[in-house]
Order: sequence, then C-alpha cells, then structure tokens
Amino acid sequence: MFPNSPNLGCSSFPGKLQGSSDLIRFPLNLASSLVSQQFIESQYNAKNARALLSAGNSSASTMSPHAWPITDGNPAAGASQNRKRRSDERNGPFDTKKQRFLSPQSVSTSNHAVPFRSDRRYSMPGSSRSLHHPLLQTPDVGCVPSLRDFPFMDYLKTSLPLARDKLSQQILDIFQACQQQVSDLEKKELCRAELQREIQRVYPGSRLFLVGSSMNGFGTRSSDADLCLVITNEPVDQRTEARHILNIVQQLFFRLSYIERPQLIRAKVPIVKFRDKVSLVEYDLNVNNIVGIRNTFLLRSYAFIEIRIRPLVLVVKKWASHHGINDASRGTLSSYSLVLMVLHYLQTLPEPVIPSLQKLYPDCFDPSVHLHRVHLGSLQIPPYLSKNTSTIGDLFLGFLKYYATDYNWDTLMISIREAKAMQRPSDNEWKDKFICIEEPFDRTNTARAVHEKIKFDTIKEEFQKSYEKIRNNKDLNVILPVRAAIQRR
Repeated sequence: MFPNSPNLGCSSFPGKLQGSSDLIRFPLNLASSLVSQQFIESQYNAKNARALLSAGNSSASTMSPHAWPITDGNPAAGASQNRKRRSDERNGPFDTKKQRFLSPQSVSTSNHAVPFRSDRRYSMPGSSRSLHHPLLQTPDVGCVPSLRDFPFMDYLKTSLPLARDKLSQQILDIFQACQQQVSDLEKKELCRAELQREIQRVYPGSRLFLVGSSMNGFGTRSSDADLCLVITNEPVDQRTEARHILNIVQQLFFRLSYIERPQLIRAKVPIVKFRDKVSLVEYDLNVNNIVGIRNTFLLRSYAFIEIRIRPLVLVVKKWASHHGINDASRGTLSSYSLVLMVLHYLQTLPEPVIPSLQKLYPDCFDPSVHLHRVHLGSLQIPPYLSKNTSTIGDLFLGFLKYYATDYNWDTLMISIREAKAMQRPSDNEWKDKFICIEEPFDRTNTARAVHEKIKFDTIKEEFQKSYEKIRNNKDLNVILPVRAAIQRR
C-alpha cells in the first residue's frame, strides 16, 4: 500500500473475507517506479498466537518475542540477555542469525533495526535470487519498495525556496533542522514491519499501515508515528469491535521485548499507545480507521506540489505547539487540523498558492478507490505553478492575519475539498461547535476536540497576539524562539 511498507504485492484477506471484495488485493505487477523492493515472508502462526493470548507465561515460549539489537557490532548481543535466542530455538538453515531489514542503498541504522531472518532479504531488480523463488508463489508475501525509489525522496532533499528576507530565512532554518529525515522514516518502517509480522500471527491477512505526519510529508524529527491496523474490508464498530481487537493487540505488545507501556485509550476512535524502546518513538495504533490512509496521501500530494508548503506548515506547527494550542487531547487543535488550516489559507488567497486537488484530480482521490491503489494517486500529481510569488515569510504573516482578523469563526467551515470557506451545515456534527474544519473524505469535523469556550478563546487570542507582535519587525523570535525550536527539533 504505502511506498515504504509491505502492503503492495500482497494477497487479499484469506478465508471468508477473500471472495466478496477487492479491498486489499495487492498486484505483483507494480509500476516501474515501485519495482525495486524487498520481500517479507509473513509468518502465520495462529496456534502459537492463541496459546500466547490464552495461556500464561509457561506457554508464551511457543512464540518468543523478537528482540531488537541494542549493542554495537553484534545484533544478537542485546537479544540474548536473560532469554533464548531464536537461533537456539530453531535449527533451520535460515535461523542461524538475525539480520537488519534495509532497503537497497539505505542509510545505516546499526542500533535501530528490526532483525529479520536472512530468507526474507532479497530484492528486485538486480537480485541474485530468481523472481520465481518459491516464496513469491505463496499468498503470504508482501513487498517493500525502497524509499529512495519513491519519486518524492530526491525532491524532499533538494528543493527549497529562496529566502529573500530575514523572516523567510528563519523559517527555512527551522525547517531544515527539524524536518523528518529519511533515516527517521526508515526506523518507523522497520518497527511497523516487525509489528505487522507479530500481529499477523493473531490476525492472518491483516495489514499495518504507517499513516499521518510520518508519511504525509509534514513530519518532524520528533514526530510520533500513527499506525492503522486493517483487519477486514467491512466497517468496524469503534466502540465495541475495535476495542476488543485493540485489547488483544495490547496483550500481545506486553510480551514483546522492544515495546513498552502499551496503553489502551478508549476514545471515539480507540487506540493503543506504546513506545518503541530502540528508536524511542511513540506510536498510536488504531483499527480500520481507513480514512486516515486516504487523507495521508492527499496531504502528501499537497506537500510536494509547491515548495513553500512544507516549510510553512512545519513552522505553523512549531508556533502552535510553543503557544500551547496544538494538542487535541487538551482541547486545542490537532496537527491535522492545523495542516488543513494552512492549506485552506493558501487556497483562498486572491492569487492562490495551491488549488483543490480533489477538484482538479477527482479520479486520483475518489473515496471508492481501493486501498492498494490509494498511493498511486499522489504519483500522478505534477507540481503546481502558482502565479503567487509571496515569500514564505509573507505567507506566514498572512496566515496569522487571516485567522486573527479575516476569518469568521462563528459561521464558516473550512473545506480544502471545495477550496473555500463554506457556511456551516445545520446537522449535529457542526451545530454549536467553536471551530469547524471539514475532513476532506468523510466530511466530519476534525476540530471537534475544541469543545470548551476558554480553549477556543485561547486559540483566537494566540493568533491575534502573535500577528500584532510580528507584523512590524517581522522577526520570528518575538513569537517563536528560533534557536530553542531548532534544539527541540
């Protein structure tokens, strides 16, 4: 599914889920830009998984956790303390050691890699192994296109707008220091791939997707990671079924040596929060929240059609976090809502910086597009040549002014789908809400977390105060200390 995950080339759901839908039917004949890839043999071990979840510690040894390497030079050293090594438990030809899972030409992450057996490490084209290897004929095979084969990776590294003023240079300095690196993304992918193998022992045929800021182009070096576990092609009741599934996943995570503090959060969309001990990344895992997969690639398309967008979004998120208005769990704005606010502002300028991609390319972002093809939409979107020549500094100042003085919070709704501010609908989703921001696919309110007037007033006040402070001297330090923002990354 994702350009950096083993969801392309995979079979559809097994058993009773297979015949009725193409929701996750992954073709092996991939486009040439996605050909260079690695294959992972999924381990389906339902018997051991049931034993793990139903029995005590005495039966847990039937499915020993995969330990991550935590010492230099010898990946097995960190795994062998106080427990058996996999090579001691199995005597097969491929179990003699654990190897790092890396894409071709990828950056070394010596102490941050998930161990994979050597029989899972071969790639195409140029592989010494034949494409007719028996593993490729089984339905349990997934493939991982190299991150560097994805067209946006070189663009990510080399394309930055010119800084023609002090404020623009400050924004670019923060962006270059804080933007998510390829190595950061690879570490998250390694953990995702390993967790998928573990979960597939309990739910064969499931797929675990990396979504959110880690994948949409707006992530920072300190960004948490969001995961979507797709169990079925049918809707899942988030209050009952999703919680039950997440409870099982939580119990599984308790037994994995590299996962700590798995916690079930019973929200409207329930999640399991946990931390990877190796990379120290925090994760949120949901079940079948498929709209998150779709909007990830919509935002990724916006991120790369205009070179000013990513630096602008990153500094807005840093500014909002510094002023305490970027935390949905505390009743303020989520990062997703802030991104939509920036995109809406850029769409509604007298000379727009960006268009509505859903209007220009409706087929690429059709909500009915199968999941295994969602990522292809972003590959078909060319750069947008805007006639707006404003600097990043001017756009940031204009963003603050728009929401401080121009936007009518009381009657309007933000819609990047329509590229305009619309009158609020009259149904309960929007009635009596302080901030209304339309989710571009399921058309719910992404800012529903702002449900207290005092928090709403704080958000408006921060826009107004920041605009008044920066409008004259145009020095970012008066509202966001640049050096401190860079140090926190």
